[in-house]
Amino acid sequence: MKALAVWTGLVLALGACDSDTEPGSGNLTTAGAGGAGSGGTNGTAGGGAGNLGAVAAGSGVAVAGTGGGVAGVSAAGTGASAGRSGSPAAGGGGAGAGGSAAAGTGGRGGAGGRGGAGGAGGAAGAAGGGATGEKFSFFVTSLSGMVELSKSQQGFGGDLRFGEATGLAGADKICTALAEKSLPGSGAKGWRAFLSTAKGGMNDGPIHARERIGQGPWYDRLGRTVAMSLSALTMERPMGADTAIRNDLPNERGEPNHTDTMQGADDNHDTVTGSNAMGMFDSANGNTCADWTSTAQQAGGAAGGGGGGNSRGPMVGHSWPAGSGMNWMRAHNAPGCSPSVSLVQMGGGSGTGIGNGGGYGGIYCFALMP
Repeated sequence: MKALAVWTGLVLALGACDSDTEPGSGNLTTAGAGGAGSGGTNGTAGGGAGNLGAVAAGSGVAVAGTGGGVAGVSAAGTGASAGRSGSPAAGGGGAGAGGSAAAGTGGRGGAGGRGGAGGAGGAAGAAGGGATGEKFSFFVTSLSGMVELSKSQQGFGGDLRFGEATGLAGADKICTALAEKSLPGSGAKGWRAFLSTAKGGMNDGPIHARERIGQGPWYDRLGRTVAMSLSALTMERPMGADTAIRNDLPNERGEPNHTDTMQGADDNHDTVTGSNAMGMFDSANGNTCADWTSTAQQAGGAAGGGGGGNSRGPMVGHSWPAGSGMNWMRAHNAPGCSPSVSLVQMGGGSGTGIGNGGGYGGIYCFALMP
């Protein structure tokens, strides 16, 4: 009987070679946004392990498929057919490790193939690709968010590097961090700060904010429309925006930014852009705090903030309109680049604080994916 079992196992193993797929190399489908890992190998006496379950893109939930190949006959007994692939954890962390389904409980001679132990299941980006299906691609950074990330009650000021080499890279990182905190997985959407710079573009020329953010559409945290196209976005107020947010652009939690205040301390609409009314570098009026790397006072130019002061800060837009400016991209200059939070209405502001005209140095964030 023992000799017969061995002979039977050899026959079945040879029969499995007729498949177009090499025995013991089941394939994982793409998991989320990352690349798929290859399935594990069968036991030394097992047959083809079949295809492992597919991992559904978007949700990150594994669909367990049954192993198709016969696990073969082990030297000391019959091995079981390949088991079901495991269900890796989904959510914000990206697809898991392809499952650890044991491919058979064969006798002493069968190694019980490792179903998926060799594949990484596909890294789904920095924050995972499993939650990117929900519409969320625009916000104004909240005061609480800027305070938390800067570890200062006065915020970042004009230096937005946030541990990165350039101000733009740091500002993008700020946007990504706040988006991910609000909606786990959304950090993989490719967030860009709506900021222009004087240098760093072609032939070391300017970089224009409007050219950094894609073509739309864009939605707030609650899925409400901000704009369907770049041309609609770059109007005085975003054309076609949901009426609930058109004149009070929302933060990363979906709260209209003016409502995220206290009575008597609600002058928070100045939002830093360094841009003109078309979303391009404001060469006529502004500096950019050394392209978002400095909090030092910038000399020269007219008074900032539309009022008194001795320096010209970067151009700001208004997240909600006021008499001093209706445009969300360009309203007036901030007084300066130093960190500051000033939410009590005091006219145009004075001194050198970036928020002294009515704000806290907040920025606009857009994602390349809706």
